[in-house]
Amino acid sequence: LPAAGRAKAPPGLQQGRAGPRAAGAARRRKRAPQPGGNKATVKGRVVKSAIEEYHKKKPVNHLRENLRYMLKGRLVADKAVTEQVLAQNRGRKSKDQPPEKTEKKKPEGTVFTEEDFRKFEREYFGIP
Repeated sequence: LPAAGRAKAPPGLQQGRAGPRAAGAARRRKRAPQPGGNKATVKGRVVKSAIEEYHKKKPVNHLRENLRYMLKGRLVADKAVTEQVLAQNRGRKSKDQPPEKTEKKKPEGTVFTEEDFRKFEREYFGIP
């Protein structure tokens, strides 16, 4: 019979010759390499054709389909709606704001004709 107080301690509390740190070190050690686990070898790798890879990664030109799609719809949105959408998507910074349009002033023409000027000259300067 075992003596009182000499029962085995749980495995986590047992201290062997190396102490409690040895268990953590054993967990941190790398495992032995498994057979067939080396990825640096060519064994089992499927060789891909370079031409197939090129065709797979070649950029596709969608211009024809896009033009067909854009020309298909003839519905033009109302100008007020487009302005509202543009205003919502615009940022709040001053660089995002479009420049304010100033109305061009028309050059003011005179109300007097050439005949009126001649008549004025005759009356004012006395030239016949």
